[in-house]
Amino acid sequence: MDAFLQIVSNVNGIVNNIVWGWPALILLGFVGVLTTCLTKFFQLTHIKHWMKNTIGAIFKDKNVTGHTADKSISQFQSLCTALAATVGTGNIVGVSGAIIVGGPGAVFWMWIIAFFGMMTNYSENVLGIFYRRKNSKDEWSGGAMYYLRDGLGAKKGCKTIGYILGILFSIFCLLASFGIGNMTQVNSISGNMQAVFNVPTWITGIVVMIVAALVIVGGLKRIASVTEKVVPFMVVIYMVGTIYIFLSNLTMIPAVFTAIFKGAFAMKAATGGIIGSGIKLAIEQGMKRGVFSNEAGLGSSVMVHSNSNVKEPIRQGMWGIFEVFADTIVVCTLTAFTVLSSGLVDLNTGMAVTEFNGIEITKANMISTVFSIHFGKAGAAFVAIAIMLFAFSTALGWSHYGSKACEFLLGEKATLAYKIIFVIAIFGGAVMGDNLAWDLADTFNGLMMLPNLIGVVVLSPQVYEITKNYVARHLHGKDIEPMLSFWPDIQAEHAAEVKKGAE
Repeated sequence: MDAFLQIVSNVNGIVNNIVWGWPALILLGFVGVLTTCLTKFFQLTHIKHWMKNTIGAIFKDKNVTGHTADKSISQFQSLCTALAATVGTGNIVGVSGAIIVGGPGAVFWMWIIAFFGMMTNYSENVLGIFYRRKNSKDEWSGGAMYYLRDGLGAKKGCKTIGYILGILFSIFCLLASFGIGNMTQVNSISGNMQAVFNVPTWITGIVVMIVAALVIVGGLKRIASVTEKVVPFMVVIYMVGTIYIFLSNLTMIPAVFTAIFKGAFAMKAATGGIIGSGIKLAIEQGMKRGVFSNEAGLGSSVMVHSNSNVKEPIRQGMWGIFEVFADTIVVCTLTAFTVLSSGLVDLNTGMAVTEFNGIEITKANMISTVFSIHFGKAGAAFVAIAIMLFAFSTALGWSHYGSKACEFLLGEKATLAYKIIFVIAIFGGAVMGDNLAWDLADTFNGLMMLPNLIGVVVLSPQVYEITKNYVARHLHGKDIEPMLSFWPDIQAEHAAEVKKGAE
């Protein structure tokens, strides 16, 4: 058995190096630049507009936050469920790891990939809304698998390849949901609860499994109802803690920014204890951790954004921009500034300390150590609770992604069995040790990216046309037919509602 596992590990290592290697990262960056250019830097040129129609509309527009009578969810609920899946341990452990390995310069490249990733995520959401359809339960079904099958597949000579890519994406998503979206997250919860509160992992596993079952088996409406309450709370509380620490080290701001920009271009060593790093390692770590955090390009969050009650594809696209902004530009940046201003990283050399007060410093406990410095034992407890909320909400979001992938592959009836298996796997994740599951989950997560990016590139001209149509109507006041859906029946229905001012 050990020999077999070693073979699997070796094969996975080869595949992982390809999936998360430079060619894939370059493709990811290319798609972000392409969609940014095609939309004429929408995230910048229309920043006031998308801010007004996302975070600015939460307290003003009932269409954004109001609960729906049908099987769809509100725009705000779709955002919270998407953020539930993306704002996870990657925002804490992932950022710390990027700095330890790639130095402070990794933060700069994390910003860069997030800036262009805003428009990748925007494009995914636009295509998700444009190609979505309703299933027999009157629920919206959308995602990369649908715009691959129905969008890419509609191109001349691409029917088969579109269908195959849709199936591959769904398979990788299904597998990833059990790994990166379930067991690895729950393992983080049980590990922290044991380390900080001395709670046995099996007890944590049972409790989390029961609570998750009550939410997940209830379907998307119940998941969305929970995430719209948990996500804003956990993000705000974590932000308050990190902002307090950063403000306590206010005099460090110039040095932190200097270290980030110098490290980004290898003007200072950015080794973090690893010989031979520099600009290449800083770019690689920044891009990887940025993608792990906000998932722009993976095609994951579009599956829940497609369940929104929105009619205009661009409106949900703007929520995609805000999602990346909130996840990486805000939360990840606060984590990075907290770490870099803590004294645990030498800003002159870019190297992180390996030990503090007799404790070995790793990516897993760096933020916990920083909070302990400022708040004592309560700081470590705070981080443990934050990781618990982040990881649990991630599992909730990914349960929906896996459910939609299962529906695409096996039909609607199979989704209940999937949810039951997903809940049972939670206990396994809580009690498992460090093993191959983490590495496999990472690989499957990355494999989702490849078919999705192919679809986004091929369909990017359509994103351009839909964006151009929206801008002409809403920003330039032109009276032209809206582009709302690929399907004639849905297009006619939504166009009539938009004309009446329903949205």
